Amino acid sequence: MDEIKEPKRPLLTFYIIALIVLFVLNLVAVPMYHTSQIQEVDYGTFMQMTEDKEIGNVQIESNKIVFTNSDDSQMYETGIMEQDYGLVDRLAASGAKFSTEIVEQTSPFVSFLVSWVVPILLFMLIGYWMRRQLMKSMGGDNSMMFGTGAGGLGRSNARVYVKSSDGIRFSDVAGEEEAKDNLKEIVSYLKDPSKYKEIGASMPKGVLLVGPPGTGKTMLAKAVAGEADVPFFSMSGSEFVEMFVGMGASKVRDLFKQAKEKAPCIVFIDEIDAIGQKRSAGSGYGGNDEREQTLNQLLTEMDGFEGNTGVIILAATNRPESLDPALTRPGRFDRRVPVELPDLKGREDILKVHAKKIRIADNIDFNKIARMAAGASGAELANIVNEAALRAVRQGRKFATQEDMEESIEVVIAGYQKKNAILSDKEKLVVSYHEVGHALVAAMQDHTAPVQKITIIPRTSGALGYTMQVDKGNHYLVSREELLADIATLTGGRAAEEVEFNSMSTGASNDIEKATKVAREMITRYGMSEDFGMVALETVQNQYLGGDASLACSPETQTKIDRQVVALVEQQHQKALKILRDNKQKLDEIAKFLYEKETITGDEFMEILNRKPEIPENAQPQNPQPNA
Repeated sequence: MDEIKEPKRPLLTFYIIALIVLFVLNLVAVPMYHTSQIQEVDYGTFMQMTEDKEIGNVQIESNKIVFTNSDDSQMYETGIMEQDYGLVDRLAASGAKFSTEIVEQTSPFVSFLVSWVVPILLFMLIGYWMRRQLMKSMGGDNSMMFGTGAGGLGRSNARVYVKSSDGIRFSDVAGEEEAKDNLKEIVSYLKDPSKYKEIGASMPKGVLLVGPPGTGKTMLAKAVAGEADVPFFSMSGSEFVEMFVGMGASKVRDLFKQAKEKAPCIVFIDEIDAIGQKRSAGSGYGGNDEREQTLNQLLTEMDGFEGNTGVIILAATNRPESLDPALTRPGRFDRRVPVELPDLKGREDILKVHAKKIRIADNIDFNKIARMAAGASGAELANIVNEAALRAVRQGRKFATQEDMEESIEVVIAGYQKKNAILSDKEKLVVSYHEVGHALVAAMQDHTAPVQKITIIPRTSGALGYTMQVDKGNHYLVSREELLADIATLTGGRAAEEVEFNSMSTGASNDIEKATKVAREMITRYGMSEDFGMVALETVQNQYLGGDASLACSPETQTKIDRQVVALVEQQHQKALKILRDNKQKLDEIAKFLYEKETITGDEFMEILNRKPEIPENAQPQNPQPNA
C-alpha cells in the first residue's frame, strides 16, 4: 500500500501573496495619504509667506520646494523658479531652517525597497524563525496549533493509502486463515455490492479485530483494502485525543467526511480502546471529558452510515473487554474477528512467507522451527527469520541455515549469548546439575514434551542456562496430570541441587515463580481442587495483554488457597527428588557430559539416558539384602 500524503502549501506562496498586497498598498494608499497631507501652493504664496516670516522648515529638491508653516502644523509644496537668485537671502532673513545644498530626489522604487520591503522581509524572517522554534518545542510541524495541511486544528491526520503494484494481499498474511475467511466477505462486497443489494443484505458497518499484539491485525486491514482495490484510511485512536475539548470530535467528523467523499473505501482505526473505553458516571472532568466527546462523535458518525454506503470501518484492539457497549453493539461494530496466535501450521506458513525475503539453505525444516517457536506471534516469527539472516551475515555466509534459524529462536526466547560472562567451575557445575535435573525429571514422566536442547551458556536475559522442550504437534487442552508434571519438571532444577550438593542457590527463582503460578491457576481458575471444586476464585482481565488476574473471594478463602498452593508445589517437589535419587547415576553422567560440552541436543541426552550402564567383567553379583 502506498501512502498518499496531502500536499502542503509552500510558505513561499504565502510570502509572495503578502508582498504583493503590501506593494499595492504602498503603491496606491501611501501616495494618496501623503498627497492628502501636503497642500500645493503657487510660488507667489511661498514668497509672501517668506516675507511674512510664516515659514518654519524648507527642503529644496531638484524639482520642487517642500516647506512648513512657522509651527510645523501644515506642509506645503511649490515649484522651482530657476531665475530666483535671491531665494537663499530671503529664507535667511525670514528665519527659516534650510540647507543650501539641493537634495536630489530619490528613486521611488529605491525608496520603497528601503522603507518597506527590507523591513518587512526582515520581520518575516524573524517571525519564521520564531515559529520554527515554537513548533519544535510543541512537537514538530504537525503540532496542533501550527501544523499545516492534515496537522492543523480539527483535521483528522488520517493517512490515506491506495493499492500499489506491490501492495499487501491476503497471500502476504499467513497463519490467520479463519480471520481471512471472515474478511473475504467484506472484499466481495466492496468489489460487487449489487449482489448484496438485490437480496436486501447489508454489510456490517464495523468489523472489530481483536487479538494479542503482533498477530497481524493492521496487516489484515491493509490486505482487505489491497484485495478490494479501494482507498484505505488509517489512523490511531490516540491521534484523536487532543488537549482542547472538542478537537477530537472535530477530527472524527473530518475523517468520516473524507471517507464519504472517497467511498467505497475502508477506514481503519488502530488501538481504538484509546477513545472507545467504557464511560462511567464520574468521569466527566478534564481529559476524560474530551475522550468521551470524541467517543460520542464516533458513535454518532457510525449511526449516520447507511448499510450500503460503501464505507467499511475496521478497528483493532488488544483490550476488547474495555470497550464501551454502545460501540460494540450490533449496528456499529457488527462483527468481531479474532486474530489469535497462530497454531503449528500457521507458524510454519508464516515462517515460509518471511523466509522468501531472505536467502536460505535448501534443507530448512520449517516444521521443526515452528514447533520450537510454540506460542510465538507473527511479529516474533518475522523477527526470528530476520535474526537468522543477521547471524548468517555475522558468520560470513551468503544464506541462512537451519542452525541459524534454531539459534535465532533462542535469541528471541532467552537473548544473545553473553560472551563476557565467565562462570566459575563451581557455578558451572551447579548450573549443569540444575538443567539436567529439569531434563531428567521431564524425561522420566509420561505427560511431558520431549527435551530438544540443554545448554549452560549464559544469555543476556539473565538466564545462566535453560532446557528447551518441544511438543510434537498442536496442544490445545492441558490435563491435570500434564500440569502436575510441568510443576514437577520446574522443581527438578532445585531438586538436583539438593540431591548433589545438599544445598540451594538462587538459580531456581524463575522456576519457583512459574510453578507457583501454575499451581494457583489449577486451584483458582481450572477447578482442579477437591476442596473448592468447579468454582471460579479468580477473574482474568486483559487476556491478550498478559492475563492479569485478581482474586474474587474472602480473606479466609485466600488463606486456604495459599496453603493448597504450597502443598501442591511441595508434593511435586518431593516427586522430583525421588526421581533424581532413583536415577542418581544418570544425573551424574549427563551433568558431567553437559559440563564438558556446555550444549547438548535432545538426541544426545536421550542416548545417554537410555544407555545401559557398563558392568566390569570381574564384577560379582551381590546378594540382595532383605528389607528391614
